Amino acid sequence: MNEIRVLAKQLFKLFAIVFVLVSLVFMWLLTYTPSTDSVVIKETEEVVTNDIWKPKDANIELPNMPEKVKKGYYLIAETSKYMGPNAENAADRFSGNNLACANCHLQKGAQAGSGSWVGILERFPQFGGRSNTIGSIEDRINGCMERSMNGKILPESSDKMEAIVVYMDWLSEGIPENRKAEFKGYPKIEIPNVAVNLEKGSQVYQKECVICHGNNGEGVLNAVDGKSYTYPPLWGPDSYNDGAGMNRVITSAEFIKSNMPYLQATWDNPKLTDEEAYHVAGYINSFSRPHKLNTENDYPDKKLKPVSTPYGPWVDDFSAEQHKYGPFPPIMDFYEKEYGIIKTK
Repeated sequence: MNEIRVLAKQLFKLFAIVFVLVSLVFMWLLTYTPSTDSVVIKETEEVVTNDIWKPKDANIELPNMPEKVKKGYYLIAETSKYMGPNAENAADRFSGNNLACANCHLQKGAQAGSGSWVGILERFPQFGGRSNTIGSIEDRINGCMERSMNGKILPESSDKMEAIVVYMDWLSEGIPENRKAEFKGYPKIEIPNVAVNLEKGSQVYQKECVICHGNNGEGVLNAVDGKSYTYPPLWGPDSYNDGAGMNRVITSAEFIKSNMPYLQATWDNPKLTDEEAYHVAGYINSFSRPHKLNTENDYPDKKLKPVSTPYGPWVDDFSAEQHKYGPFPPIMDFYEKEYGIIKTK
């Protein structure tokens, strides 16, 4: 009997101890306030991870743009209205066609792979083979004015030139160092070692391009003003002239591969193959367009002239036909062996 009493006492003590421990744990859980340090760190890490830099969307930010930036925006977005044949003041008519700068520099200059202006000011001054001099960003803009826009130069001190440069600077704000190369020029293509096949180019054009640019490359006029272009002409009197970089097959093919069809292709997710872009570029540039005067003076050092420049003179014996339509690798090989110059276009 005594043994049973002793055992009962021991069990009661054990139960009491367990009860006290459970009570303490329960009270601790009721009063515990978790530290927020780990949560804050986790949230901070998520913010950093999700804070991926993107180019500015000028259309969205237009209402809040500084006035000088906004002026530059309108000059590049509605070039024909403010600087082209439709400018109200005749003294403002610097552009010779009804294209807008943004017809080629897509997303108002923000799209990678389309000659983007993001980060462009850091790349100037730079050497230009066409003039064989160190040129400023203003020189580069005027190169477009005289060739892509088939017009005349803007005075470097003009308010229009200043506004365009200010807009480019605004567009570049905050770009991380590791993203700058992405927005430089056009991504390269593997150049086919054949001449342009105009029939293949025509087939690509009819399949992928005609819906926006028309059967005759005439483009689509803006439905509102009927003068500027929603989709630009690719040849004919209102297109870029024959001195423009886009009149070179390789340059044109690089642009097309990275950007066309519009809203379907990007530089890192193209739709066309290198060969398709190459042949359709040659097809587009097989048609007539305005003539740029004095192109014989381009590239004072003729060895620096891109191999797909379709106008002479050249310092080689390849035909004008081959300089226009290729094949280009044999010309490139010649310049490397003869002059030690490695050409990519």
